[in-house]
Amino acid sequence: MTTTSQRTRITIDPNICHGKPTVRGLRYPVENILELLSSGMTHEEILSDYPDLEREDILAVLAYAARLTRVKKFVPDAA
Repeated sequence: MTTTSQRTRITIDPNICHGKPTVRGLRYPVENILELLSSGMTHEEILSDYPDLEREDILAVLAYAARLTRVKKFVPDAA
């Protein structure tokens, strides 16, 4: 999947899910898909539970999260 294809799958619309990034505007916030993955669900289980999602959507969510972690400098919170 190309980066352009991944970018078009993650949408931000102030009228959908309070402007949170979602998968193709389907009201599936990126954070929810990440939570499902981090809970141990497989791609196949997620796709089975949410039939309007596609494998490429899950890959786009992961790519989006990876892009968000790219920072030049990390400053920890003051204790």
